[in-house]
Amino acid sequence: MQSPEIFRLVVIGRPFRVLVALIALVLGIRSVNAQIPTRAEIDKAQSIDLPEDPAAVLAVVGQSPIFLGEISPKVQARIDEVLSKAGQEVPEDQLKFARINLTRGMLNQAIQNKMLRESFLLDQVGTQNADKRAEADATLAARARQMFYESELPQLKKQYEVEDLTELDDLLREKGSSLSARQRDFADAMLGHLYIRSKVEQEPTVSLSEIIQHYRNHRDEYEQAAAAKWEQLSVMKANFPSTEAAEIAIKEMGREAYYGGSMQAVAREKSQEPFGRSGGVHDWTTKGSLASEKLDQQIFSLRLNEMSEVITDDEGMHIVRVLERRDAGFTPLSEVQDEIRAKIREQKIAESQKQVMQEMQQRIPVWSLFPEDIPGAEPLPKSISSRQSNRKPSAGRF
Repeated sequence: MQSPEIFRLVVIGRPFRVLVALIALVLGIRSVNAQIPTRAEIDKAQSIDLPEDPAAVLAVVGQSPIFLGEISPKVQARIDEVLSKAGQEVPEDQLKFARINLTRGMLNQAIQNKMLRESFLLDQVGTQNADKRAEADATLAARARQMFYESELPQLKKQYEVEDLTELDDLLREKGSSLSARQRDFADAMLGHLYIRSKVEQEPTVSLSEIIQHYRNHRDEYEQAAAAKWEQLSVMKANFPSTEAAEIAIKEMGREAYYGGSMQAVAREKSQEPFGRSGGVHDWTTKGSLASEKLDQQIFSLRLNEMSEVITDDEGMHIVRVLERRDAGFTPLSEVQDEIRAKIREQKIAESQKQVMQEMQQRIPVWSLFPEDIPGAEPLPKSISSRQSNRKPSAGRF
């Protein structure tokens, strides 16, 4: 097998960069720093044949089929988007690799959505007969359709700046979707959301003992270094003809601040360090992080709220007043318990959702053209995957 480094030499150039962008689409990310496929991975994709008929079944989830026509327009739209921006052809084997993996990724998402829908329907009708299921399905579909037209459709009209539904449908098809596809996706998402909400506690209880235990187990996360906040007046030696002139200037600033009562006002008018314009106020800064060792030493040893003598270092001369200082140690539990409670709550919700998904995978049978992508899925019988519709495709409409 060729290494990614060797393969880079094979596809170097603009087509290569286009492929990387397609891989980023496959991974569902914006960055083009995606992992480079090997030559073997691209060759392997050539042995996979996707059906061409939009009515071909790619997967069956419970009693719900997923057709190629629900996936392929979205895949092609995303590929076309990248290619149009690139303005250059990409070798067909690389395009097929991207198309196969985009299809698999989108199919996986569609399967998850259908599994959620099927689980919700099972909760509603249980083991009742097919007529009861169909009745429940129709009722839920009607409600979802109503909600789509009340909430989702106005947003789509606003997004595409149209009012006519036919025109909106045409614009959606340019993006690999359609009005009916968006309505179907909305219904699946809504029912999936209802199912998750019915199974997962959205505000799980977090006890004080759990908070304390988390704090103890992650104590290093709450360790804090010594830090201080201070005001500062500075002159830079490079701005004066002599050290004596710089010293006269900083002492004059100090006297003005001392007798005038406001270091910040003097700093805004005369201080020459970067924070001068903001009144010379330095927010919490950890010990040892300053470039000037002399400043660092004085800031962490001076009494609070007292102006220092002139502090001279390699760059300039300074007067500081420490406003607040904290010693090294640990953030008190009282200051972080709300943060910990929220974190534990999120963990409990995530664990509950994971458990629901695992139970759902055991509950809903799945047959897929790519069974290895879905835990517990079975291969799609060839009698189904090769079945063709008697209808002719009509410009990608489904």
